[in-house]
Amino acid sequence: TMAHSKALLVLENFIGGKFVTCSSYIDSYNPSTGDVYCRVPDSGKEEVEAAVKAAKDAFSIWSSKSPLERSRILNKLADLIEHDLEAFAQAESKDQGKTITFARTVDIPRAVYNFRFFASSILHQTTECTEMATMGCVHYTSRAPVGVAGLISPWNLPLYLLTWKIAPAIACGNTVVAKPSEMTSVTAWMMCKLLEKAGVPHGVVNVVFGTGAKAGEALVCHPDVPLISFTGSTLTAQRITEKSAPHCKRLSLELGGKNPAIIFDDADLTQCIPMTLRSSFANQGEICLCTSRIFVQRGIYSEFLKRFVAEAKKWKVGNPSDPTVDVGALISEEHLEKVRSYVKKAQAEGARVLCGEGVDSLTLPAGNQKGYFMLPTVIAEVKDESCCMQEEIFGPVTCVVAFDTEEEVIKRANSVKYGLAATVWSSNVGRVHRVAQRLQAGLVWTNCWLVRDLNLPFGGMKASGIGREGAKDSYEFFTEVKTITIKH
Repeated sequence: TMAHSKALLVLENFIGGKFVTCSSYIDSYNPSTGDVYCRVPDSGKEEVEAAVKAAKDAFSIWSSKSPLERSRILNKLADLIEHDLEAFAQAESKDQGKTITFARTVDIPRAVYNFRFFASSILHQTTECTEMATMGCVHYTSRAPVGVAGLISPWNLPLYLLTWKIAPAIACGNTVVAKPSEMTSVTAWMMCKLLEKAGVPHGVVNVVFGTGAKAGEALVCHPDVPLISFTGSTLTAQRITEKSAPHCKRLSLELGGKNPAIIFDDADLTQCIPMTLRSSFANQGEICLCTSRIFVQRGIYSEFLKRFVAEAKKWKVGNPSDPTVDVGALISEEHLEKVRSYVKKAQAEGARVLCGEGVDSLTLPAGNQKGYFMLPTVIAEVKDESCCMQEEIFGPVTCVVAFDTEEEVIKRANSVKYGLAATVWSSNVGRVHRVAQRLQAGLVWTNCWLVRDLNLPFGGMKASGIGREGAKDSYEFFTEVKTITIKH
């Protein structure tokens, strides 16, 4: 009915400093209720064309500002988002299905910090210089922004991962056209409302909403967008690579993971168990860094399993806006079915589901009966070649298997196509270094998980991506280097 559609939140594209209506819209669901609650522009070529033009027009003004001027604006934007932290957290939780607690303590604070971090790091970048006294020459490098950056971000950590791209891109003097996931566009739209107040000139940040197939493709194929930064699935990344190849675009791809946790028999289980629960089920397991393969040394395998399952059963699933809830809703009905199908496959293969999906009953509040919820699920006795041990499930599901030797577990941990992150639990410092050296992963955490220093390179090996992000790495990606030689 008309009355119903009036109550829905309707988003608009943000192009050249103005909100612009779109000719058609798509539905976005509240994952915790299963109801449509928002209409998102279904942008395509035309909208992307307008956004790229606005970004191109703004480039000369923005790129000629000093790093200090850009830094001040980024800090102002960080302050404005922080001032509205609660509103952003509520919106992120409702739109994505994550718990209000996670949005309040992780997503929005990190989005704020992304701007502050790059506002600071841009002031400390230096270029190289070498002398060739015998030739009477001096060489030095200079770095300049590249132009219009195309930024495509996913639905699991919407504002967090969008700002992780926007901040370094504009800190370096580029202008951007960003496309958030059509399933989680609200916080990006809210951020657009703060840009003018922060002093971001019109056209520096443009946000076009829509699907990957239409809006994303138009952005990737646009000849005036020389670089694309993408976070998402390996499958989409293959398409981006193919589509951008004729234009020789520069790509940064942060893709999936099938991250192992390796727990040796000398691990401190009092720390290991709560942290491994978090690394398996935080944000409903919808984080590319989650551990979905847990290798436990045989001597402690049964004790670990018993304690791990007992603790997993204590995690509370329910209305994301309830601050006592640990697990919110998954992003969509389709995604929930996909995650469930992995559990069914594991059972069909003879693995044991020890808790969660299909084993324990899930009781939900009255208003959340149609939401996309799933209990934290632990599967044991899965074969290494099973799809559950090879493919990224991206839900609250983890597989626990036993191993005997260090040599064996390294080989098994490396036997997947991905190589993003790994965690190692042991109190033997020599072993920790040995194992970390040999794991094929861009990040290895020992006796902890998800402790990040944004200065350091972030990214994966193998099918987990191309390129690294961080203070120096993002600066290198978002600038073009030139070597200048002077003979004196």
